[in-house]
Amino acid sequence: MSIFATRPLRILAADDSAVMRGIMRTMFERHAKDSRSELPKMELVGFSRDGVECLEEVTRLSPDVLVLDLEMPRMNGLDVLDRLRHTKPRLPVIMCSSHTEMGARATLDALARGAADYVMKPAGQRDLASALASLAEQLLPRIAAFAAERNRPESAAQVPPALPRVATPGRPGESVASAGTPIEVLVIGVSTGGPTALEQLLPRLAVDLPVPILIVQHMPKLFTNVLAERLDRCCGLRIAEAYHGAPLQPGGVWLAPGDAHMEVAPRAGLQDKGGASGQVRLHYRDPLHHCRPAVDYLFLSAARMYGAGTLAVVLTGMGSDGLDGARAVHDRGGVVLAQDEASSAVWGMPGRVAESGIAAAVLPLDGMAREVNQRISAGRREIGATPGTVSVPGSRREVAHGLY
Repeated sequence: MSIFATRPLRILAADDSAVMRGIMRTMFERHAKDSRSELPKMELVGFSRDGVECLEEVTRLSPDVLVLDLEMPRMNGLDVLDRLRHTKPRLPVIMCSSHTEMGARATLDALARGAADYVMKPAGQRDLASALASLAEQLLPRIAAFAAERNRPESAAQVPPALPRVATPGRPGESVASAGTPIEVLVIGVSTGGPTALEQLLPRLAVDLPVPILIVQHMPKLFTNVLAERLDRCCGLRIAEAYHGAPLQPGGVWLAPGDAHMEVAPRAGLQDKGGASGQVRLHYRDPLHHCRPAVDYLFLSAARMYGAGTLAVVLTGMGSDGLDGARAVHDRGGVVLAQDEASSAVWGMPGRVAESGIAAAVLPLDGMAREVNQRISAGRREIGATPGTVSVPGSRREVAHGLY
């Protein structure tokens, strides 16, 4: 039985803003009185007004989750994170970020330094009730998820799930793609823990991949552009935030903007000279699974357009977004891969896919790129360098990806 079934989760918050401290205090008090909530009970055990005090309170109070502001006196949130990675490496830290470009960049730095996730500070709400609702919707489910992950036994975290590696049609040990259908598009869905996962996965993909790549990462507007820039700097592939009508060309990587759903759509006329046979379609329908962009929109459109030529990858994330789309890819003969539990920040999205039996493989993050490279190269005749090989340094600028 989880210890959280017998006691409330212990939460420590660090923020120098009296307004934010007041909002958080009221939020936790209301949650404690909400008998209808399916989330576990939570107790705000303390507040810290600066980074130095935060480190002292972590040692004194032993919280289950830390909610940490980025900008604080004496020691900022990034420096606090650096200290905690040595003293409390398993403590989940959720950052509070502002709706600014500087806040977005600092938040991505925090995730790279070990923060589990982030939430947006209430901004632009008309009243206190709206601010409380905005923060509670983001923060409380994350606290519950990360506390559960922390409570999972260390031994269990090291053992991959006992799920079949192959679950798609074809000969034993073989997926549809390896049975002869060439992959025509790679689509990736990811949420909680995604920026870090993408920074590990994308640089390991072959720079000469002969297919377009599209990614939905659950993130707000402004953050996705900053993330695309960050990924582009660390990767041999060309990565950019998508725009409506962007061409789908071999090796081009498009990241869905944070305020729009992204789909693939046919391109008018024949292929252009760059090899594009499709294009990005953005739309602004209501959020799906409380998300915009939503993974399901991308996966469903890829299944319709590319059928068995679709390779869908579901990485770490909370919730079930991507499950319906992954099922559509599978039903049309495409290939679905899911990240395993041990390497996921939260095994929600990939876990739902794996447990449904539609995943051709359930893989650790460090093995995902090799699997993707191999599946994309399967069924293609070697022309020069084989897709999946690593290019020599300096070759990045010589590869025509068609993004610019």
